[in-house]
Amino acid sequence: MTLGVSVVIPAYNEGEGISPVLDRIFPAVESTLEVLVVVDFPEDTTVPVVKAHPRFDNGLQVLVNSYGRGPAQAIRYGIDRASHEVVVVTMADGSDDPRQIDPLARLVERGVVVAAASRYSSGGQQVGGPLLKGVLSRGAGRSLGMLARVGTQDATNSFKAYSTAFVREVGIHSTTGFEIGLELTAKARRLRRPVAEIPTIWLDRTIGDSNFDMKGWIPKYLRWYKFAFGPALTLDQVSEQAGRIAAINQRSATKNGKSS
Repeated sequence: MTLGVSVVIPAYNEGEGISPVLDRIFPAVESTLEVLVVVDFPEDTTVPVVKAHPRFDNGLQVLVNSYGRGPAQAIRYGIDRASHEVVVVTMADGSDDPRQIDPLARLVERGVVVAAASRYSSGGQQVGGPLLKGVLSRGAGRSLGMLARVGTQDATNSFKAYSTAFVREVGIHSTTGFEIGLELTAKARRLRRPVAEIPTIWLDRTIGDSNFDMKGWIPKYLRWYKFAFGPALTLDQVSEQAGRIAAINQRSATKNGKSS
């Protein structure tokens, strides 16, 4: 049976920048493929570009997220609508290598629940991007890999493949930023589910501006970072503790919004 892969791409006013990303994905993937580009509002500049793409309605869809604004909600919305047993989250900025979608998906097919594209394992590399962001990401990834034994040296990278059933089982509690990759890796670790990685070369975007809000999202990353450490938990315990983290993050986001 041919492996089926749903690729979820959260996008925010990418405009023409999404075209080369889509142009690379379709010829790179041999698995049965659907690509779901998820935006927050119908007027997003990404929408007409996706609809004009030759693959639109032929394995390519654009979805308007109704869960709330932000990449976390867009990713959650896309995963909820994925039709295949493996879902891969990749970015709309072209920083990820689509040739690795199939190898990541095959790891999930073999039984891992999270397969990470790792910038920080042997053979991996990060080219460009803000220095401080890279230092923090590398430190978090390597320390989690070594100390918490999460199964990857790059838990913070968004470019990952997941068992769709696993994501729907544990749920996604993040509601704002790109911390979903870390959240799901931490949940897998606390449930003692298998996580694996392959090296990747990440290239900083060349079109448009990044939507990564480092100051606003670092505290949320830290809470999921801490959650990765600890004894095995049951599914109910993971859900309970993740719910508390989500509530703290939401209160923090509301407070910061009021004060800004």
